[in-house]
Amino acid sequence: MSSLRFLVQLIVLGFAFNHANGQGLEVGFYQKTCPDLESKVKEVVDQVISVAPSLAAPLLRMHFHDCFIRGCDGSVLLESPTNQSEKYAIPNLSLRGFQIIDKVKTAVEKACPMVVSCADILALVARDVTVAIKGPFWEVETGRRDGRVSILNEALTGLLPPSANISTLKQGFQQRGLSVKDLVVLSGSHTIGISHCSSFSNRLYNFTGQNDTDPTLDPNYIVKLKMKCKPGDQNSIVEMDPGSVRTYDESYYTLVAKRRGLFQSDAALLDDYETKSYLKSQALNHGPTFFKDFGESMVKMGRIGVLTGTTGEIRKVCTEVN
Repeated sequence: MSSLRFLVQLIVLGFAFNHANGQGLEVGFYQKTCPDLESKVKEVVDQVISVAPSLAAPLLRMHFHDCFIRGCDGSVLLESPTNQSEKYAIPNLSLRGFQIIDKVKTAVEKACPMVVSCADILALVARDVTVAIKGPFWEVETGRRDGRVSILNEALTGLLPPSANISTLKQGFQQRGLSVKDLVVLSGSHTIGISHCSSFSNRLYNFTGQNDTDPTLDPNYIVKLKMKCKPGDQNSIVEMDPGSVRTYDESYYTLVAKRRGLFQSDAALLDDYETKSYLKSQALNHGPTFFKDFGESMVKMGRIGVLTGTTGEIRKVCTEVN
């Protein structure tokens, strides 16, 4: 299953989150130890996105998937000789751009050896790819350290499927110290990226097991989606925000308001007064506060479960513990 999902439900995973308090993080953490950090990250990102803009969405999603499992500790990057780390969980198999993170890390290590964490690189790259496709800029807090543990089953059970309802979405965010507003704001990142048909085909062909369609999905949109996703098609891809797949804007909210959100979890935003009010306001008024709100919610998300001070480590190579 593949999708641009970043929403997460906290299952009992045997460890505690620090939630979104971010103690020990600050803007400019590396000002003295690696003063050119942000310019070096931006240089690599801009070069990559200029030739491969489709990598923006998965690189942004990588930061989400990292933060929602064990907190923002770079655990999604770790390799496993037996393929048992987070990156091998089914929801993460569609992540792309790991080689770009490695490229950034190599450039940073050359300038500032063993100073900057992979977790911080993920956060900076997420911001810079968003800016590179005409999205908002926000100041990224840094000071995270890298975790040493990465477990496939934690990602498999902890990353929410596209079929999540509004109660599950709200619970998953609340348990991480994020608000209902953060939920609807961060969902706006679905303005970019693609999805495989397998992530939503049940809405087209077998929603309740009776060979029916999802009544919450616009019938005209169903016709268009069926042209791209035939019965049993697992691999074809569809733009999440048709016509805006490589431009960061508020058009996602317009689509959801018209009942054209690709996933059930998109449609679920219409089932709560607060999320529905926000998305309709952004849709009707051309996203007056979306960019500002998105930056603020990204900062909050970047504080989830962080390791700081003497906890964790600074990896030399992002794919392996020291």
